[in-house]
Amino acid sequence: MKILPQITPYIFFTGKGGVGKTSLASATAVKLADEGKNVLLISTDPASNLKEVLETDVSEKITPINGLENLHAVNIDPELSAEEYRNRVLSTLQDILPAHEIERIREELSGACTTEIAAFDEFARYVAGDEEDQPYDVIIFDTAPTGHTLRLLELPAAWSDFIESNPDGASCIGPSSALKTSQERYQKVVERLQDEGATTVYLVSRPDGSALREAERSGKELAEMGLTNQVLLINGYFEPVDESDPFAIKMKQKADKTIKQMPKHLKNMEQLVFPLRPYNLLGIDRLRAVFEPLDKEQIKQSSRAIHTEQHESELPDLETLIDDLTAEKDYGLVMTMGKGGVGKTMIAAAVAFKLAERGFPVHLTTTDPAAHLIDHIGDLELPENLTLDRIDPDKEKKAYIEKVLRQRGKDKTEEELKLLREDLESPCTEEVAVFQAFSKAIHQAKRQFVVMDTAPTGHTLLLLDTTGSYHKEVLRNSTIDPDKLKTPYMYLQDPEYSKLLIVTIPETTPITEAAKLQEDLRRSNIEPFAWIANQSISASEISDPLLKQRAAEELPLLEEIETRHAQKLYAIPWIAEEPVLEAMATRLPDRYESLSRD
Repeated sequence: MKILPQITPYIFFTGKGGVGKTSLASATAVKLADEGKNVLLISTDPASNLKEVLETDVSEKITPINGLENLHAVNIDPELSAEEYRNRVLSTLQDILPAHEIERIREELSGACTTEIAAFDEFARYVAGDEEDQPYDVIIFDTAPTGHTLRLLELPAAWSDFIESNPDGASCIGPSSALKTSQERYQKVVERLQDEGATTVYLVSRPDGSALREAERSGKELAEMGLTNQVLLINGYFEPVDESDPFAIKMKQKADKTIKQMPKHLKNMEQLVFPLRPYNLLGIDRLRAVFEPLDKEQIKQSSRAIHTEQHESELPDLETLIDDLTAEKDYGLVMTMGKGGVGKTMIAAAVAFKLAERGFPVHLTTTDPAAHLIDHIGDLELPENLTLDRIDPDKEKKAYIEKVLRQRGKDKTEEELKLLREDLESPCTEEVAVFQAFSKAIHQAKRQFVVMDTAPTGHTLLLLDTTGSYHKEVLRNSTIDPDKLKTPYMYLQDPEYSKLLIVTIPETTPITEAAKLQEDLRRSNIEPFAWIANQSISASEISDPLLKQRAAEELPLLEEIETRHAQKLYAIPWIAEEPVLEAMATRLPDRYESLSRD
């Protein structure tokens, strides 16, 4: 049985979306509970799926897990925490400021950093609790606080005094009276996180280049904040059962090459590898198997009951998607959206290349701070009619700060300028700055195709919320006839102009999250054009028993998407060739016919 190398009172699982943080965190919690330890599992993920994984109705209150009396779990809902936090901030100002000022401060407290600090405020209470009253031997966190969040707690220099005396200046944090945890307790939390004997950070990754780069980035960022006790967990490593299957062999070779070329910071780290299983990790029994080796004989026996036709799908493909996008227009906005780790960046790049191949002028861009478009493109030559850039959050933020300082910094003292600059260093500022660049890209789509790779779900929705706020502000202040005015928000709502593609992979949790995203979009009167099931094993030629079982498990999930969620559904096979983008963008698999289901 595999054993996690370190069990400390506080354990964190962090990494790119879709790498299996929740599965490994839950499996660890179950294992420790089986060993007799009292365990609390906490999710700080806005897209938490503990309910599905543990088959227990986990809520914002500590809940016992079915079948394990010494395991409890709780969801810290960042959005709920942020709303409660905003209400606490505003309640202290109701009798002091006029209504329009209260509304302005509410807007300032609607950004990503406020959500982060509010979630951390809840999280900190579990870490900073009195040891004598601590009923748990181990507290496991599914999704660690980022170095970004920890840095917020160190700004500004005169933390409490500044916040108390500048209720409209500290737009990210607000009055410290709204925090449940004092600065002194925050310091205690940070000290415990930095104590190697108290805290372990598990960096979770797939054997995938972008996931490993994200693990390295997170690891370095947390190490800079003093969280140096880190272990790398490589999840979903594929070991062929049928070593005569060419697809399976390529899959393993690709993973081995990626692991061999992993960033240096990760290579020097303690590592543990978890194999790809023939099923999704849902339920206590399957979670218990995580620390067991693969039983290849059992997998062979199980796969004999699966007939060939039971693990193949014939959904329309990438080429058909391009046909549909260009059927009536030679311009417009195409956006890829979805949970992190599902391949949005790769899909966006492939769509852009395919459009350019057909002679259309195309601009490819990303608003995702973790995206690596250049890494995906590699040595692939750009067509002359394809341009490429990235909306760089740091660059946009810097330009925005300088602009604000020029406008608001006049006649201020050095001390006032210092406090203004510290306030502008918050991630809230980044949201506004990125939005301005985002708006420009939307307008570019009036004369060409603009393909935009967006940030993971939570950030995307915050961006769209900002767009909506901007829309209301423009309508309120504009002298233009409202019937002739079209804001970025209205362009996103126009199905003739904007085609939103929800990208997922055919697994339970990513599909659930994609469905939640679609609900949020529809509440904003934005209707997705289609769903894309990426990395589909059932759309690939395979004979390996383990892969056949995974493919068979995909089919009811694909049917669920078609019947319950998507107006249109396209499938892209799991591609074992390197480079992946070249394989996706420059060829159409022979077995793929442009078939669609009515």
